[in-house]
Amino acid sequence: MYRSQASAYPGSPTVSAHRTHPRAATAPAEGPSGHLRTLARVLLVRPAVTAVTVPVLAALAIGAWGLDRGSMSREESVTYEIARRSLPEIWQLIGSADAVHGVYYVLMHYVLRLHPGEVLLRLPSVLAVALAAGLVAALGTRLARARVGLWAGLLYAVTPATGYFATDGRPYALVCAGAAAATLLFVHAAELGRGRDWCRYGAVVGCTAYLHESAALLLAAHAVTLLVSWRRVSGGRWRGWAVAAAAALTALMPLISLTYGQLGAGAEGGQPGRTEAPGMSGADEILRTFAGPTPLVITAVLLLICIALNAPLPRTGRLSLNSLALPLVLVPPALLLLLAQSAPLFHPAYVLCALAGVPLLAAAGGERCAAVVRRSLPGRRPHRAAAALTGVVAVAAACLWQLPEHRSQAAAGGRPEDMAAVARLAAAELRPGDPVLYLPSQARRHALTYPDGFKGTKDLALKAGPEASGTLYGTETDALDLRRRLAGVDRVWVLAEPRATDAAWKAGSATDEAKISVVSEQFVLRGEFPERTGVLRLYVRRVPERPIDWPAGKPVPVVDPVLEAHEKEQARRSGQGAGAGAAGPEAAAGSDASSPEVPVAPQPGPEQALDPAEGLAPDSVPVEQAPDSAPVEQAPDSTPVEQAPEQDPAADGRVELPPLQQH
Repeated sequence: MYRSQASAYPGSPTVSAHRTHPRAATAPAEGPSGHLRTLARVLLVRPAVTAVTVPVLAALAIGAWGLDRGSMSREESVTYEIARRSLPEIWQLIGSADAVHGVYYVLMHYVLRLHPGEVLLRLPSVLAVALAAGLVAALGTRLARARVGLWAGLLYAVTPATGYFATDGRPYALVCAGAAAATLLFVHAAELGRGRDWCRYGAVVGCTAYLHESAALLLAAHAVTLLVSWRRVSGGRWRGWAVAAAAALTALMPLISLTYGQLGAGAEGGQPGRTEAPGMSGADEILRTFAGPTPLVITAVLLLICIALNAPLPRTGRLSLNSLALPLVLVPPALLLLLAQSAPLFHPAYVLCALAGVPLLAAAGGERCAAVVRRSLPGRRPHRAAAALTGVVAVAAACLWQLPEHRSQAAAGGRPEDMAAVARLAAAELRPGDPVLYLPSQARRHALTYPDGFKGTKDLALKAGPEASGTLYGTETDALDLRRRLAGVDRVWVLAEPRATDAAWKAGSATDEAKISVVSEQFVLRGEFPERTGVLRLYVRRVPERPIDWPAGKPVPVVDPVLEAHEKEQARRSGQGAGAGAAGPEAAAGSDASSPEVPVAPQPGPEQALDPAEGLAPDSVPVEQAPDSAPVEQAPDSTPVEQAPEQDPAADGRVELPPLQQH
C-alpha cells in the first residue's frame, strides 16, 4: 500500500538505495545525531508516516500551551468535583443528574487518583485531540494520498475549536478521537466487508457514544455515505453496517433511557445544553466552530471545499473522499438542530464528532489547487515535496492568523469563567466564621472547587453536602429555616453569579427566593467586589425602628414578618387543638375563669416552601426568634453554624458579631 506513496518524493533515499550501500544502512547510530538521521530517513521513505506524525506533534504543541492556565471553568469544576468522589457516590449522582457523562466521570476518577490537579484533568483531552489529528491524517492518506492526509491532519490540529477542547476537562475531545477512529474503521470495513471489521466498528461507535450520546449521530452520516456509494457497495456490506449500528444503539438504550428524564437539568449539571430552540444563529455558530472564528479563514476554507466538490479527487477504493467527508459535515449538525427544536440538546460541542469532514474537504481542495499550479508552471516541474511543504506553510500561515484566538484560549481570561479569580477574592475578603449565601445555589461550585478560599466560612443555606445528598452542589434547607438562620446574623456575604444580578432573573427555588427577599428587605449593601465570573457582596442588617414606648438601652429584637405570621398560625392551630380536646364548653369556661391567660409559645413549623405572595410587610409586629431551631448540617469543609450560641438573655436572641471590618 505504501510503496506507491514512497514514490511521491522522487530523489529521496529508497529501500534499494540502502541495500546498494550497506555501509550507509548499517552506520552506527550511537549518538543523538544517529537517531535523528534514522527518523529523517523513515519520514522521507514513508510519507504516510510523516502525514500522521506531523499533525500529532502539532496538536500536542497547541494543547500543551494551555494545559495549566491556573483556573477552571464551570464545566471543568463539575468534572473535578465529581471525579474525586468514590465510585458509589458517582453512581448515586448519575442516577439523578448528569448521567450522560457518567462513564467519563468514572474514567477521570482513576486519572485523578494519580494526582488531583488541573494538568491531569486536561491531559486526557490533549492526548485525545492529538490522536484525532493523526486519525484524520490517516483518513486523508487512505482516501487520497499522503500529502492530502498531512494537510487535513494539520488543519484539524490548528483549528481553534480543537485547541479549545484539547485543554478542556470534558469528554468532547475523547469523543472526537473515538469518532475519527470509528470513521477509519468504517472505511476499512466497507473496503474489505469482513464481519470482524464491522464488529470493531460497532464496538468503537458504542463506546464513543457512552462518552457522549451525540456520537451516535455518526451512524446516520455513515449510512448516507453508503447510500451515495450504492453502486460500489454490495448488500453484504449494508447488512454488516446495519448489524453493527443496531448493536451499538441497543447497547446505548440504557443510557438513553436514563438521560431522557434529565434533559432539563443541563444548566444545573455539567451539560452546556440550551433551553431555547436554535435558529440560524445555531448554524452560524457551528460554521464558526468547524471552519474558524475569523471571516478570512472561513472564506478560504469554504472556497477550498467548493473546489473539492466541483473537482472531486479520484477514488482509491470503494469510497471516495467526498462521499465520506460531506455527509460527515452535514448530517450530524442537521440532525442536532432538528432535535434541538423540541429538547434542550443544542451546543456546538455536541457535533465535534463531525469536525473531521471539514479539514478533509479543505485538503482535497488544496490538492486540486496544487495540481493546477504545477501544470501551469513552465519548464521543469518542481519537486513533489515542494507542493507538500507549500501546503504546510499555508496551514502555518492560517494558524498564525488565528494566533490571537489560540493565545486567548490558553489563558484563563479567554474562557467563559474564571473561578480561581473568585476564590482569590473570597480568600482576601472573607474571614473564618463569616456567614455566606450562594445565589443561586449552583454558585456553591466555587467553594467546592477551591475550598481554601472559603475555609472556615458558614454556609447558612446548606442542609446536606454534595457527597451525602448524591447531588452536584448539595441540598439547601427550606425557606422558613433559612429565615430563622438569617435572623441570628447582623451581616452576611452573598456570592452571586452574573445571571443572578440581572433584574429579570427568576429564582429557581423557594430558598433562593427567601435569600433575595430577606437580604433585600432586612439588609443594606455595605461593600461590593465584582469579578467576571461572580460578584461578592457584603450586607449588614438595617437598624430596626425603635417603638415609642420601647425601654431605653434595651436592643430592639430582630423581626421577620414571614416567621411571625407562620408562628402565629402555628399558635392558633395549637390553641384550636387544645380546645377540641377539652371535656366540654363548661370545662373550658371554668378553666378560663380560674387561671390567668398564658400566651402559647410558638413552635417551629414543618418545612414548607415559601409562598412568594408572603411579602415582607413594613408594619408587621416584631417577634423574637425561636431559640429551639433545628441544628444546621454543614459541609465537611465549612464550620458548622451554631443555632443557640451562648449569649446574654437580655439580647433577645440577637447574635453579636465582631465589628464590621473596613474593606
